Amino acid sequence: MSLASSHSPHGRSPLRTVQVLGGGSAGSSAHVRTLTSGLVARGVQVTVCAPAEAEHAYDFTGVGGRHVPVSRSTDPTALAALRVACGDADLVHAHGLHAGLRAVLALSGRRVPLVVTWHTRAHAEGARAHLVRLLERRVARAASVVLGTSSDLVDRARRRGARDARLAAVSLPGPRAAVDRDDQEGPGTKVRAELGAVGRPLLIAVGTLDRHRGYDVLLDAARAWRDLDPQPLVVIAGEGTLRTVLRRRIEDEELPVRLLGRRADAGELLAAADLALLPSSWESRSVLAQEALHAGVPLVATDVGGMRELVGDAAELVPYGDAGALAAAVVRLLGDAGRREELRRLGGRQAAGWPTEDETVAQVLSVYDELTRVLPYA
Repeated sequence: MSLASSHSPHGRSPLRTVQVLGGGSAGSSAHVRTLTSGLVARGVQVTVCAPAEAEHAYDFTGVGGRHVPVSRSTDPTALAALRVACGDADLVHAHGLHAGLRAVLALSGRRVPLVVTWHTRAHAEGARAHLVRLLERRVARAASVVLGTSSDLVDRARRRGARDARLAAVSLPGPRAAVDRDDQEGPGTKVRAELGAVGRPLLIAVGTLDRHRGYDVLLDAARAWRDLDPQPLVVIAGEGTLRTVLRRRIEDEELPVRLLGRRADAGELLAAADLALLPSSWESRSVLAQEALHAGVPLVATDVGGMRELVGDAAELVPYGDAGALAAAVVRLLGDAGRREELRRLGGRQAAGWPTEDETVAQVLSVYDELTRVLPYA
């Protein structure tokens, strides 16, 4: 039988699936779009339960899915809407911890296979961390299969009691940035001019301005770059609760850092950069790391979570929270064109081994088949 067929065999009814989005991160939302497109092409019916803004941004209906607007809340109204949407489903696939919890609640009393993909882990401290552990345990034990986007997430699911936890094949979401190396004026000249980075190195970080992103450590490291000539410019694309705190530090310490806010052109910014920086306390399949390696932009990242598994030897990895190590790695790379070129070459080789969209869909289909014993393709 061929996965490429878009028809169900022998007139059999198509497999009816529901995809439930949780926090709606760029990675999980784009992954659901990839699955929707690939599953529909293989004869599977796909309903995507997500807020209206997610449909607007990722156009699930445009790739053949059916969108049902459901908020990310666990209030009775949202759960009732989700339960109705899952009413005739052969299988439900939730993405993220909170989506998994809502799916568990909505499917209560029904024997419908539930797949939950853990794209990342919740960042919590104190009493909230205990609550997160309880939620993880409930979702992991209720799921038929938990798919983790990195090995440590798979191990985490097993520790929480998952009966079946596996490593997920997840392709790079969205359009891939590309650096035009034949541009005689240099890649991203216009972007660099707009940012004020002409004649100086441009360093970029992308992500929400939250504590786990490690931007406090990045600002500590930026102090060491003030004395470089030319002085690098660090730009951070993202928005979040720490914006005011970070801005005050940048102004008070006169750091060469700009907060750009939320940007729709993050791929163009990355393509124009000399280095990409990822100082997070934890990462799974970081979109920025993947985009950087695809775009040929050398990456300096913290050696946490699934980062080493993702990038191999194609990035400079430093300990989390070590501003000195981060600063030193950047200085070394800026002064070593040969090493930067080596990282570009290694990055292309590493990226070539990542799952494709077809492989991602094929793995999910195989899981669905195991759980339903229905072949939705011919």
